[in-house]
Amino acid sequence: MRELFIYYRVRAIDEAKARRIVESFQSQLCVRFPPLVARLLRKAEESEGLHTWMEIYCTSAVMSREGINSEVEAAIEAHALALSHLIVGSRHTEVFV
Repeated sequence: MRELFIYYRVRAIDEAKARRIVESFQSQLCVRFPPLVARLLRKAEESEGLHTWMEIYCTSAVMSREGINSEVEAAIEAHALALSHLIVGSRHTEVFV
C-alpha cells in the first residue's frame, strides 16, 4: 500500500493558523476520497523558532489496498497551496510502500 509522508517547517508563532488550514484541507480530502486517512503531527521541540510538521496520508486497508494514487496525491498538493505562505523552506514528500 502506497503512503505519503510530507514534512516541512512552520514558524512557531504561526502554529494555530497553519493547523487550522491543514486540518481543514485534510477534512475536505477525506470527504472527497472516503478511504483516505490523514494525520498531522509536529515534532515536540522547537528549533530556532520553527516546528517541523509531518502530514501522513494512507488509505484504510479494508477499503483500498492500492493506497495513495496519483489523483489523491495531486489533490493533496493542490489543497496544500493554501499553506504555502506559512511554510519556511519547502515541502518534502516521501513515498513508502
